[in-house]
Amino acid sequence: MLLYKEDIFLVFMYHSSRREMKMGEQGLLIVLSGPSGVGKGTVRKHLFEHYNNDFDFSISMTTREKREGEVEGVDYFFRTNEQFEEYIKEGKLLEYANYVGNYYGTPIDYVRETMNRGKDVFLEIEVQGALKVKKRMPEGIFIFLSPPDLDELKQRIENRGTDAPEVINQRMEKAREELGLIKYYDYVVENDSVDAAARKIRSIIESEHLKVERNIERYTEIIEEMK
Repeated sequence: MLLYKEDIFLVFMYHSSRREMKMGEQGLLIVLSGPSGVGKGTVRKHLFEHYNNDFDFSISMTTREKREGEVEGVDYFFRTNEQFEEYIKEGKLLEYANYVGNYYGTPIDYVRETMNRGKDVFLEIEVQGALKVKKRMPEGIFIFLSPPDLDELKQRIENRGTDAPEVINQRMEKAREELGLIKYYDYVVENDSVDAAARKIRSIIESEHLKVERNIERYTEIIEEMK
């Protein structure tokens, strides 16, 4: 059967719309992590506010004190140590870590349910947690957000004015260790500019969606329809 360009385009659009309507198709898991103070939250918020994103943000759970301006259920789920440890016992966390005396973790039900609906899930978590997620869900997209250098990182932490000097020293020592773990990630993005970092992360996500392995079934159907 001879097909003209217009016919091929219509077939392509037909299958594209069918693909969007399919239920049960798996979404992507996008994991952004990096040292404390590198600006993960700032970059993530910029990405969500300035770009057209088709993914949901997975809110982490923590036992640390709420900072000024942070909102329960928006920035974090704030819990006590006892409450958090109950979640651990019940296996309700995709990952969790104890970082500088506080727990951080990702509720597993939200992640699985969202991906099963075909929606991408965006996680913003600490490095320890990201590596645990990678062991359980290696198909995720893992992005390391790095500082321009350690001096800049220390200045950013100090400028927050939320940590005592001994805690800052702990965070800096931890940051040195975490920078050595970049090799376990798929991508590294330097946060020298919030807008530039957000644009790079958006480009990574778009590129991942265009990978042949994620689209081969769709194009196989198109070819079959054209026979």
